[in-house]
This record gives sequence, C-alpha cells and structure tokens, in this order.
Amino acid sequence: MSENATVKRILDASGVDPRSFRYIGECGSTNTLLKRLAASGEALPSPLFLAAGRQTDGRGRLGRSFFSPPGTGMYLSVLISRPELSSEDLTLLTPAAAVAVSLAIESVFQVPTGIKWVNDVYAGGKKVCGILTESALDPDGGAKWAVVGIGVNVCPPEGGFPEDISQRAGAVLTEYRQYAVEDLTAAVIRSLSNLLPRVEEAGFVEDYRRRLMYVGQRVNVIRADTSRSATLLGCDGRCGLKVRYDGGAEETLTSGEITLRPEEAAT
Repeated sequence: MSENATVKRILDASGVDPRSFRYIGECGSTNTLLKRLAASGEALPSPLFLAAGRQTDGRGRLGRSFFSPPGTGMYLSVLISRPELSSEDLTLLTPAAAVAVSLAIESVFQVPTGIKWVNDVYAGGKKVCGILTESALDPDGGAKWAVVGIGVNVCPPEGGFPEDISQRAGAVLTEYRQYAVEDLTAAVIRSLSNLLPRVEEAGFVEDYRRRLMYVGQRVNVIRADTSRSATLLGCDGRCGLKVRYDGGAEETLTSGEITLRPEEAAT
C-alpha cells in the first residue's frame, strides 16, 4: 500500500482531522520527531498524531529498545501541546494509553488483552505493546508538552522476533493480515481521542483495573538495583500499584517495575 493510501485509510477510519495526523514511511523514533517539533516553537494542533511504517531506533522505558520492523507493527506517537495537566496528572497518560490500546485491539480483532503494570499490553500470554511517555515541564511544574509513544506488534514479523526477546514478545495476530496495522492505528487514534481530553478525571481506571495482570500473585518489585518479593494486591484510583511485601508492609508504587516470580510463572 502506498503512503497516500495508508494515510487515507487511517484518516477515513479514525475520523481524525487531517491536520492532526502525519505519516512517515521510516524514521528513527516517532517520539523523537514529535519532541523536536514540540521544542521548535512551531504552532501545532493538539493532539498531533504521528505514525511511521518503520522505526530504526524505536525506544522503550528504562533505556530499552523497541523492535520496529516494517509492515507488521504499529508505531504511533501523540503530542499534547501545553496540556492542562499537573505533573501528577502526567503519570495518568501511560495507563490511559494502555487502556486505549487494549480497547482498540479488542474491538478490531476480538483478542482479549491484559495490562502488566504500568505500560505493557499482553495478548496470548506475551507482550504485544510497549508505551513510552515523555514530557517537558514549566518552572512552576506544569506541563509544556507530553509525547506518548506506542508500539504494537500486530502481526508476526518475517523471520520471527530476535532471539533476545522471542520468549516474551508476541504479536496480536498469529498470521499476517492485510490492513491490520492501518485498522489498528485508526482504532487507537479513536480511543486516544476519547480518553486524552479527560485523562485527569481518571475515568479509564476501571478498564485498567479489569485488565491488570498478576493480581493476587507473587511478584518481584524492582527499583534501581534492588528487588523485593511481594504480593500484588491491585491498583488505586490513579493506577498506583498496591503491593504487600513479605512481613506484611504495604505500599502503593508510582514508579519501578514488576516481574512475575518464577514459582508463579511455572504454575
């Protein structure tokens, strides 16, 4: 499909204003491009969506890379210019995006999803989506802009996933389907367009909570160089993760990472 045809299909299905959507066949990172635009001083629509057919330097949380081959993945970022959000409300963007992706996958492909706190969407027991949110703050702590980057493995890549991620990475679909990437892109744009204007209301949290993985199971809570075992209790009204450590102390996490403990993964 040509780039013009791709853009037309996405615009027709998403209903987004054409001025609010850009497409590029290949780039290093859609997040990086939108961050440069945000810093340029150019007058931009908000939100502004940017999709790419391929990324050569896709990025994930904690400095990780995101495998972004052509033809089988959705690579989409959205820029929110001068959002009316506090620094605390910025933390809601990532879980809101996870819900938007889950709703889109389920509506387009009828594939059930789960969310691994805070930013990974799973299908078929494997990670199919990662989300990276970046922002710039004013001196008073308000947000100048925020960029939310979303990568989804829609179809299995030709030749399979690289060996270092093949055990945990998967695709939404089990085989290639024409227009699948474009149709999901449009659905995610629709979901984000509905959620982002009211993200500070946290009205998406029940959808997040219903999909939250590992509730009641043993996990490792990882921060910097430390790891503590805990039981995952659920999440609060702002998607903070509630855990109970060995010994009984409880905490609500707003940062860090969790992994399923080996004894739980084996059951």
